Amino acid sequence: MNITMIGGGYVGLVSGACLAAIGASVTIVERDPTRLAHLRHGHVPIYEPGLNTLFRQGLKQQTLYFTDNLHDALIKSEVVFIAVGTPTRRGGGHADLSYVYAAAHDIAHLAPHDLLVVTKSTVPVGTGREVARILTTTRPDLRFHIASNPEFLREGNAITDFMNPDRIIIGLDQQSSDQGKSARTLLSTLYAPLITAQNRLVFMGLESAELTKYAANAFLAMKVTFANEMADLCEATGAHIDDVTRGIGLDPRISSDFLTPGPGYGGSCFPKDTRALATSARKAGTPIQLIETTIAINDARKRRLAERILTLIGNHINTTTIAVLGLTFKANTDDMREAPSLTILPILHEAGATLRVFDPHGMEQARSLLPAGLFYAQNALDALHSADMLLILTEWPEFKELSPLLLQKHMRGRLILDYRNLWVADALLQAGFTYQQLGASSP
Repeated sequence: MNITMIGGGYVGLVSGACLAAIGASVTIVERDPTRLAHLRHGHVPIYEPGLNTLFRQGLKQQTLYFTDNLHDALIKSEVVFIAVGTPTRRGGGHADLSYVYAAAHDIAHLAPHDLLVVTKSTVPVGTGREVARILTTTRPDLRFHIASNPEFLREGNAITDFMNPDRIIIGLDQQSSDQGKSARTLLSTLYAPLITAQNRLVFMGLESAELTKYAANAFLAMKVTFANEMADLCEATGAHIDDVTRGIGLDPRISSDFLTPGPGYGGSCFPKDTRALATSARKAGTPIQLIETTIAINDARKRRLAERILTLIGNHINTTTIAVLGLTFKANTDDMREAPSLTILPILHEAGATLRVFDPHGMEQARSLLPAGLFYAQNALDALHSADMLLILTEWPEFKELSPLLLQKHMRGRLILDYRNLWVADALLQAGFTYQQLGASSP
């Protein structure tokens, strides 16, 4: 099957490379000339484990192509996916759909024949209907079929998620002349290599598919926030968050996923999707107070943890060197969007602390987002050099391998604030460190 993917960003690249790997011929349309040049020369512009291998495989087997010419891409395509960004609009929580609608207009003007148009971008309820309206009113001479196919890819695990999906959600236009049958047939064929159980391919209406994506991310954001709230309660009462989350996570109705405490959620999905859902719900006259509260708690948490550090250091802040390990919002990605480090570190820097920072893959992106004057270390041990305290903000596996002996050797002080609960407290306490985790009373 010949596919056009509009957008060479995270979703477009991962989806395109994976579809090419399972037998489709995929042309990714990217309008940014610098990114397009990188792609054409075989350079993946984002870090995602396994993506580089699939990317090069697609180029070698000539199943993955890149262009800025949408018309040429559409000539041979049966299906076109819209995988452009939907950032939060300035001045509110609404999703900015301008890129989606611009793509729909481009398709309508340049389509050489009938097409199935699939929205893969995360969009509010009603977007699919507007895309359909744009297509049909602009080109009444063509027959466009519409579908929604939201992605459920976890950054750092996206290839596995795509190739081994727990579900593939497809929203059909059940109000169309064929009630979505054509779209169902084409997408069933496209995804056939990934289907191993009857319940993996789930069909529903357009609106249901659009809302399912937002609801899933909002629910997970609530789980993360609940774990963080429980961690605070554990610190105040002498309970341990690891025991509590293990105890409740054994209940299959709850599960242990997304119950690890941290400095607050970030990334490209949870922050903007919770805001968009809350805004859409208020516009529909059905405000979701759970989500609105989740957003407020998460925003406040990042600031509160920074203030906790300042309180701990006190009047010595101007003479304190802090080693910071981890800048990205989570491990196994170079994504800095809404990372807790972007809130916490500027507060510490403005207060007068000296910051020595390191992240395995986020350094380049971080330089333009964090204040000037931070020291960007060559590696973790370089960041630790003469540090009075260590702050862990991202759960990179290589940080967990740092032994107490190495920490003793390179650090000047003996204070560790582990905001990802990487280590077991006993070994560090025995080595003479003051070790503070989230969700555990300080010894």
